[in-house]
Amino acid sequence: MSAAATRRLTTAQALVRFLAAQYTERDGMRHRLIAGTWGIFGHGNVAGLGQALVEYRETMPYHQGRNEQAMVHATVGHARHLNRLSAQAVTTSIGPGATNLVTGAALATINRLPVLLLPGDYFASHAADPLLQQLEHPVEADVSVNDALRPVSRYFDRITRPEALLTSALNAVRVLSDPAETGAVTLALPQDVQAQAYDWPEEFFADRVWRVRRPAPDPADLAEAVRAIRAAARPLIVAGGGVHHSEAEPALKALVDATGIPVASTQAGKGALRHDHPADLGGIGHTGTAVSDALARTADLVIGVGTRYSDFTTASGTLFQHPGVRFLNLNITAFDAHKLAAATLVCDARSGLAALTDALAGHRVDAEYETEYRTGRARWEEAVEGAFRADDDSAVPTQTQVLGALDTVVGDEDVVINAAGSLPGDLHKLWRARSPRQYHLEYGYSCMGYEIPAALGVQQAAPDTPVWALVGDGTYLMNPTEIVTAVQENLPVKLVLVQNHGYASIGGLSESVGAERFGTDYRHRVADGSFTGAPLPVDLAANAASLGMDVLRAKTVRELREALSTARAATRPTCVYVETAPPGTALPAEAWWDVPVAEVSAREAATEARAAYERAVADRRRHL
Repeated sequence: MSAAATRRLTTAQALVRFLAAQYTERDGMRHRLIAGTWGIFGHGNVAGLGQALVEYRETMPYHQGRNEQAMVHATVGHARHLNRLSAQAVTTSIGPGATNLVTGAALATINRLPVLLLPGDYFASHAADPLLQQLEHPVEADVSVNDALRPVSRYFDRITRPEALLTSALNAVRVLSDPAETGAVTLALPQDVQAQAYDWPEEFFADRVWRVRRPAPDPADLAEAVRAIRAAARPLIVAGGGVHHSEAEPALKALVDATGIPVASTQAGKGALRHDHPADLGGIGHTGTAVSDALARTADLVIGVGTRYSDFTTASGTLFQHPGVRFLNLNITAFDAHKLAAATLVCDARSGLAALTDALAGHRVDAEYETEYRTGRARWEEAVEGAFRADDDSAVPTQTQVLGALDTVVGDEDVVINAAGSLPGDLHKLWRARSPRQYHLEYGYSCMGYEIPAALGVQQAAPDTPVWALVGDGTYLMNPTEIVTAVQENLPVKLVLVQNHGYASIGGLSESVGAERFGTDYRHRVADGSFTGAPLPVDLAANAASLGMDVLRAKTVRELREALSTARAATRPTCVYVETAPPGTALPAEAWWDVPVAEVSAREAATEARAAYERAVADRRRHL
C-alpha cells in the first residue's frame, strides 16, 4: 500500500472521519446518516473519541449530555422524527457510563430505530489490568460490562485492533441504514485502541451512500392478498409505525379512499391518517377507541401495515374475535409479517400499499359497513369532546382537560411526545393527530424518562417546530437532567409537567389486579406502613426552574390555556406546570390487557381481581 493511498490517524480519529462521510438516500433525497455525536466524557473515551471530536468538530457536531440513558433517548427521538434516514451517535466512558446505555439501547432496538453506541472499554493489551471500573471475570478475560449491550443491539463488536474497524464500521452503518435490520448498534472501543495510530486507506473516508430501497411485494403474495381483501366483508387496517418510517401516509390514504377500508392505529402508527379522515377510527387495543375495538372484534380480515402486534394492540390475544378472522401483514421485516399466522407481503409499506391500490381497482367495501364505522367514529368524537370540555374555566383541570387545552393551542406542525404513565392511554384514545409526525409516543418500551431528552432530539431534527414533552410527576423524577442540555443548546422545547402525586397509571392497574395501589403514591408514610398520608411537599416546578427553564404555573383551566399559548410562542425552554384534579383519566379501557393476578390470596381485593382475570383470559385466542 503506497504512502499516497493512506492516511495516518488514530482509531478514534478514523472513526469520526468515516462517520462524517456516510449518507442515506431514498427517493433521490440524500441525508447525512450520523448527524452528530452525543457524549459524556470520562476515562475510556476522553483521550480517544474526545480528542477526535475536538479535531473534527467542524465536520461532526457534538452535543453534551448529562445522563447516558437520556442521550440515547435524544438520538431515538431524532431518528424517529426523520423516518430513520438519519441517526446520531453516543459516546461514553467505561463502567457505569457504558452500562447506563443498556435501557436506551433496548428502547431503540424494540422500536426498530437506529442509534450508534460507542462505549469505552478495557485495555485490549491488558497492559493495565484490572482497570478502574473494569469488570473482572475469573474465567473469561475478554468479558466487559459492555457485553450487557449484546442482547439489546442489532450489531455488536469490540474493536481490539485498529484495522478491525475497517470491517466493523461498514457493518455498523449497513445495519443502521437497513429498515429491516435497524436498531441499536454497538462498537465497544478499548481505550488504548482508540488512541493507537494506523495507516488507513483513503477509500475508507470517501463519501459513501447507503440506498434505502423500497422493495415491492412478491407477485404471488400480492395476488393472494388481493383475493383475501376482495373476499372480506369486514376488513380492518391496523396501521403501525412502519407507515410513518416509510413515509407511506399518502399511499395509505389513497388505498383507503379507493376501497373504504377503515384504519385503526397503534401507538406508533397514530397519525397515519389525519384524525378527521372519515375512515380514521383512532387507536386500537387496550388503549384504543370504542369504535376501533368494536370493529376489531368483528373484523374478518385484519390487514396489519408496519406493525409488530404488541399485546396492547391485540388486547393480549382477546381482541380479534370473529370466528373466521384471518390476517394479512404488510411489513418490511419478515419476522413481523409472519405473526398471527398471517398471509404476508414482505415489502416496503409505500410500495406495498400502492401495489394493493392498483390491484384492487374497482373494489370497495359495502356501503352499510362504511355507514357503521362512520357512525361509530361520530359517537366517539362526542366522547372526546366530553373528555376535553371544561364547563368551568376557573376549576382545576383534569388530565384529559389538560389535553383538551393543548388541543386548542397546537398547530398542525407541532410534535407531542410521551412514553409512560396514564397519559399514553388518554393520548391514544383522545388525541387528534393533525399530521404524520405530530403524535410521538414511545410505547414499544414505554420508558419513563424518555420524553424530555427525546424532545431535544426532535427539536434538533426540526429546529422551527414547536415540540411538546408531556410528562407526569413520576416520569419527571426519573430523568429531568437534559433540561440543562436544552438550556445550554438553546433548544426551545416545551414541557407540560402534570402533577398528580404518584404513579397514576400503575396505581390504577394495581387496584384492578388486587394490589390495592400499594407503593404507587408520592405521599407520606403513615403508621401502618402504607403511603396514604398527605402529598409530599415537593415542588417540581421549582426544580425545573433551578435547571434553567422558564416556568409557568397554571392552577385553572383558563390559566392553563394562557400558559400553553405563551409556551408555544417561547424561544427558550419553557415549562407549563399544572396540578390536576381527579379523575386521572375520564374514559375506561375498551379492551383487556393481561397482567396475571395472584391465584390465591387472603385479601378480598386479590380474590375478586382473580375472578375477573379468569373471566377475561377465557377469551384469549391463538391465531394459527
